[in-house]
Amino acid sequence: MSDLLVSWLALLVMVVVLAGYELKLMLMQRRDPARLARSAHANLRQEWFVAMSAQSGSEILAVQALRNSMMSATMVASTAALGLIGTVTMAAPSLHIDFAGGMSAVRHLSIRLVLELLLMILLFAALVSSTMAVRFYNHVSFIGSMPVGSEARRRWTPVGIAYARRAGLLYSWGLRHLILVAPILASILHPYAGPPAAVAIVLVLYGFDRADTPGTEG
Repeated sequence: MSDLLVSWLALLVMVVVLAGYELKLMLMQRRDPARLARSAHANLRQEWFVAMSAQSGSEILAVQALRNSMMSATMVASTAALGLIGTVTMAAPSLHIDFAGGMSAVRHLSIRLVLELLLMILLFAALVSSTMAVRFYNHVSFIGSMPVGSEARRRWTPVGIAYARRAGLLYSWGLRHLILVAPILASILHPYAGPPAAVAIVLVLYGFDRADTPGTEG
């Protein structure tokens, strides 16, 4: 078996490991959402906003908490943007050469080109998710700063609850896409490093994806 074929197999194994784990999480979320941290944290943000909306004088505390969340999402977005700019800068010459031949070049895709495209896709997804999270956190901060008990606050509270949940989910997806960059970088350094790195990332994510909520174990 040639080294090129083994390298392609290593890339396929890495993608299967990562995609299979994400598919498993999707099935788990449909069967039992309470077992996943993303669902538990989304519920936490909803209950937090409801509690803030019921406590008079909590407006400043709510805005401070939302500001911290916004800054965290901004850091993820900035990191993804810098990584995406660097990747495009390094990959642009090879992308131009590989695609200059039209369809004939597509039939001869190199492993490095595929990895660079996957890297850019993940970084772009992290950038978009985190930026949208900042947008929703910004909207929630305006709602959270309204005086508790006011007519405007009561009217906008359902929107604030939905936006708080949506912002948290987008932030988690942005951070997740940024973490999934690690196996791709390992494969760029050496194709055989991709599968072990993917397994290591899955093991790390498994620990974070388990829900740790009141009344549950783990």
